[in-house]
Amino acid sequence: AGECFDKCAKILGLSYPGGPEISKLASKIGRRRASIKLPRPMISSRDYDFSFSGLKTAVLYYMQKNKNADKREMATEVQQAIIDVLIKKTIKAAKDFKIKTIILGGGVSANKKLRKQFLQNLQTSDVCKLLVPAPNLSTDNALMTAITGYFHKKNPCLPAGRAWQKLKADANLRISK
Repeated sequence: AGECFDKCAKILGLSYPGGPEISKLASKIGRRRASIKLPRPMISSRDYDFSFSGLKTAVLYYMQKNKNADKREMATEVQQAIIDVLIKKTIKAAKDFKIKTIILGGGVSANKKLRKQFLQNLQTSDVCKLLVPAPNLSTDNALMTAITGYFHKKNPCLPAGRAWQKLKADANLRISK
């Protein structure tokens, strides 16, 4: 989701990181709804997978075709499309696996609309409770992983010692029931 915010922000000519920039631009639209409609990739698939590549492509093509498009509307719709997918997939997984608590983490968890809508959806679905760190603690997962690696390399006596050397990445892991 964070990478999608970043890429869409770039398409819109906004700075990095894209999430806060898109959120800031979207907040300028006020209470009116965006007239732009973007896809919600994989929202109805029966699995728990996320992919925002179709969303990024839709934003790119729309902006290429509509050079004078209202960037506030696009930012609003990008943000909402990402939120819709994250919430629906997460709540589906929580129901299917009988999860009692969801922890919202990573840089995207700082998004105020995401936090608000997650809380609203969990209250109406009565699935489980939501734990969300303070916005200043909602940092990028990659950064947190890198910092942890740095401290473990600097001090190999920390728990797990040199276990980091044995780590293997598998970008194709799936959640299965």
